[in-house]
Amino acid sequence: MEHPLLILDFITKPLYEFLHENFHLTDSNHFYHVTYMWLYMLLLIILSLFVAKSIKIIPGRLQNFFEVIIDGFRGIIKNTMGEEGMKFFPLIATIGIFILFANLGGIIPGFYSPTANINTNASMALVVFSLTHIIGIKTHGIKYVKQFTGPVLWLAPIMIPIELIGHMARPISLTIRLFGNIMGEDLVLFILLLLAPFLIPMPMLFLMIFTSFIQAFVFTLLAMMYISGAMEEGH
Repeated sequence: MEHPLLILDFITKPLYEFLHENFHLTDSNHFYHVTYMWLYMLLLIILSLFVAKSIKIIPGRLQNFFEVIIDGFRGIIKNTMGEEGMKFFPLIATIGIFILFANLGGIIPGFYSPTANINTNASMALVVFSLTHIIGIKTHGIKYVKQFTGPVLWLAPIMIPIELIGHMARPISLTIRLFGNIMGEDLVLFILLLLAPFLIPMPMLFLMIFTSFIQAFVFTLLAMMYISGAMEEGH
């Protein structure tokens, strides 16, 4: 899909031309998700530093906004993973906040959702997938294998292939679900801007905002469930 005019075109177009001339890169849209991922990361870092340096007993609007988000993640992690899951709070909150801002950013004309690119989502999904099994091995050692063999040993030849397929499908599911929803939203927004550039139907925008929150919640919730499952004893 050809992208509309984006605010970072003055940076990306010279970069694409340089890569095309020197490295024969033919896909000029290849790095859109990378440049906008850096943009959202930079904005989140600046906002976080600003809020951290201006914390007050009586919070302002921005501090209130971040406190609601952080308390929300803290509550979800405690309810899903228990107190032990709080050590994963930095990772879960970082992924969730980034996905949320990346999803919402694509709704703004001139911006692009890096989560509408499968590579961005795959990188986060692979981090969750790798951490899940690292935590499982660190927690249980060699006994972690019991989670793949089933409740009784004689079922192992059947259960191991099933469990392996199920675990391998997790990063694929996380990647495709987020990619499909956000890519679809951006495509709908692009069409709406072409058909009604000065009057975008508001109900559709509210639905896209709602979906952006839901997709960020679903990704982080599944990540918490996978990590929590790896810490449980095999049955």
